[in-house]
Order: sequence, then structure tokens, then C-alpha cells
Amino acid sequence: MQSPINAKEPTVSDREQERAPLGIDTNKPSVARVYDFMLGGKDNFEADRQMARLAFKVAPDAPEAARANREFLARVVRYLAGEAGIRQFLDIGSGLPTQGNVHEIAHTVAPGAHVVYVDHDPIVLVHGRALLAVDDTTTVVEADLKDPEAILGHPDVTRLIDFTKPVALLMFAILHHLADHEDPGGVTARLVERLPPGSYLAVSHFHNPGEAHPEVSRQAYAVEKIFNETLGTGRWRTREEILAYFDGLELVEPGLVPLPEWRPEAEDRAEPGITYHTFVGAVARKPR
Repeated sequence: MQSPINAKEPTVSDREQERAPLGIDTNKPSVARVYDFMLGGKDNFEADRQMARLAFKVAPDAPEAARANREFLARVVRYLAGEAGIRQFLDIGSGLPTQGNVHEIAHTVAPGAHVVYVDHDPIVLVHGRALLAVDDTTTVVEADLKDPEAILGHPDVTRLIDFTKPVALLMFAILHHLADHEDPGGVTARLVERLPPGSYLAVSHFHNPGEAHPEVSRQAYAVEKIFNETLGTGRWRTREEILAYFDGLELVEPGLVPLPEWRPEAEDRAEPGITYHTFVGAVARKPR
């Protein structure tokens, strides 16, 4: 037996691994937990924080971009549940529960609206299921965006989502984590194909503005490199590439814009910074 004198002092990683849910490797950063840290959450580990700090060196206002995405989500869901009259939401790549989840926002406008969260991160599933244990209109399922047929055919998805009626397909901050060879456009098209007319697609996506904003473009490449080296994922795409996700759909005004410009509200708090032009979003309707 090792003596107390020679015993190795447990590291932060050791202690975090002990308190992590079964099956979670705290030594590897995850997209959901990095995002949680940027939003000021507590469901993250040192590997996630280290990755975020690397991004902060290049983009110090990255937390503002995360906040802008969260505020965009809230405005989009209120619009869809209110003005658009949508009562079914399929949120793919939902991430960790935080303040202002989709079902909470939708229910303030349309009590009883059905919401299905989809994620493949084990810690998201643990927290999501705990949050939704007593909610029979909302659930979280484990599935991978790269297998859209598995999502659409999942029994919990088909239990809550009626694909003969309009659906809001939410893909916030997820498509830029697919590499080109994983065909994000094709994956999106296969999901949209199953939606009935009158449905909506909402997307937020990392954006490289190119020559229009050369300094911002250089920053986008630098952060993209960090994401690829630490998470093995991430591509900042051009405006034309992002607009291609909406082929065949009718863009809702104001179209594809930096997140704070999409129907801003007085209570929004995200401050514009250098990341302003590197995170864009849009909402579009499937025509009848």
C-alpha cells in the first residue's frame, strides 16, 4: 500500500473524473461543455476550460458570441411559437440545459408545445433527462446528426413529433461542427425533406466573411484551427455555403445576418465585438 507521504496528490482532472457521470471522459473537451463554460455554466471540466481559454486568446469576446447565439435562439423560438404558430420543435445538437431552454421559451407562448432535444454527448443526456423527468411534452434522445434517418425514426421522436403537421427544425451552432466530407448540406436536406410544407428551418453557423472583413477572416481561421486541433471539428463557412442549407426554402426577413441583427429585442445583452461577423443565422419556411 502506498504511504500517505508518497501518495500522489489528486489532480483537478482526477477529482473531476471521480464526480463525472459514468462514461464521461473529462480529459477530452466536448463542444457542449465548452459552450456551457462560455455561457458561465458549471457543467464543464478542466479540458473544456483549457480549450475555451485557447479560443479566448484569439477571440476574447467569444463568450459574447455564445450569448448572442442564446439570445438568437430565444427570439427565433418566440417567433416560431407565436407569429408562425408552430407547436412542434426538433432541436438537434441541443447542448447542455441552461437558462431559457427551447421548451421553456415555447411554453411561455404556446403551453403544451412538443419539443424533442437531440444530442450525442452523454453528459447532455444525463442532465437533459433529469430536467425533463416530469414533462410529458418534451424529451431528449441520443442520436447523431450524421445519421438523420436514425433521428427521424427514433421512437421518442415519432411519439412527440407528428410529421404530417408543421415542425420547426432547429440547428443552432451544430452544422459548423461537420466537416465537408460529412456532407452537412446533404444531412440538412435529408432532414428538411421529411418536413411537411409550412415547417421551418432555423440555423446559426460560424461564418468566415472573407475579403469583406479581412481581420475578422484571419481570426476565423485561427479559431477554426484551435477547434480542429482540440475538438477535431469545426469549419467557418462562407455566406454562400451557409445560404445553401436553405435551398428551396423561403427566408424569413431579415434573411441571413449576424445573430444580433435577426429581429433584435430591447432586452438583448450580447455586446458586439470582433466575433460579430463570424456568427450568423437565419430562419426559412418550407413552402406549401
